[in-house]
Amino acid sequence: MIELIIQEDAVAEGPREIAEIMAAAPDEAWRRVPDEQLLLIDTPEGRIAVELSSVLGQDHVEQIKLLSRAGYYEGLSFYRVIEGFVAQGGDHTDDHPKGKARTSLEAEFEEKLPEGTVFTTLGVRDGYAAEVGFVGGMPAGRDASTGTSWLAHCTGAFAFGRNNGPDTASTEFYITLQPQRYLDRNLTVFGRVLSGMDVVQAAPRGVIDQDPETDDFSERLMIDSFRLAADLPEEERPAYEVMNTESDTFAELIEARKARPSAFFIYRPGHVDLCQMTIPTRTVEAEDN
Repeated sequence: MIELIIQEDAVAEGPREIAEIMAAAPDEAWRRVPDEQLLLIDTPEGRIAVELSSVLGQDHVEQIKLLSRAGYYEGLSFYRVIEGFVAQGGDHTDDHPKGKARTSLEAEFEEKLPEGTVFTTLGVRDGYAAEVGFVGGMPAGRDASTGTSWLAHCTGAFAFGRNNGPDTASTEFYITLQPQRYLDRNLTVFGRVLSGMDVVQAAPRGVIDQDPETDDFSERLMIDSFRLAADLPEEERPAYEVMNTESDTFAELIEARKARPSAFFIYRPGHVDLCQMTIPTRTVEAEDN
C-alpha cells in the first residue's frame, strides 16, 4: 500500500483561497469516471449519478451491476426515506426477480487495500477511525492495527442495507442524507453520489411497510431507470470528472480547507472534518467526450 501524507508545509507560502486553487487546477489534477463505474438513477424529479468504487466493496459493486443489467430496480421506488438519515430504494417485498445476482453477499465492511493503492491521509484521527483520508477518490477510514480500510458514511454515501446478520445484504440500497459515521464498518459503502443530491434530499419522507391500508406509492420517488453509463449508447453517456485525491491540487485544497484563508474568517481552526472535505466534481461537455 502506498501512503500519501498531507504535510502541514505542503504549501510553501501558505494556502491560497479555494477559488484561486480551483481556477489554477491543471487538467492532470482531474480524472474521468469510467463509464463502467458510473451508475445513473433516473427519476421523475431528475437524475442521480453515482460513482461506484474501483477499490473497495467489489462484490457489492458487481452485485449492483448485475441487478442494473437485469432491470431489477426499474419501476421500484425510494420506499424508506427518513429525515436526516437515509433514502433507501429497491423492492421492500424482496419478491422482484434478481436475475444472476446473489441472494446474499458476504460483508465487506473493512478490507485490506490492494497492493499499490494510495491512501491520502488527512493526518488525523476522529471518533470513528484511527485515521481518515481518501481512497480511490472517496472518503475513507483505516485502522493500522488491523491493516484494513473502509469507505465512510459521509453525505451521499451509496451502500447496501442488510438485516441483523452481517452477510445479509442483497438488493436494497441507500444514500445517506447526512453523515452517518456510526454506520462505518457496520454496512458496506461502495460508492458516492456525484450529482443529484438535490433529488435525493427532496424525496418524500416516509416508509412503505407492506401495509395495503397505508402504503401509497404515489407519494414515493419512483425509479424510472437504473443503468450504468457503459450500457447506454455512446452519444447518450454523460461524462464526469472528479479531482484526483492523489494530486498536488487536492493536497493544496486540504490545506486551504484547514486554514480558511478567506478574509471572512477571524478564527481559523486549522482542521477539516473528513465529511466536510468535499471532492470537486464537474461534468464534461459532449464535445469533450
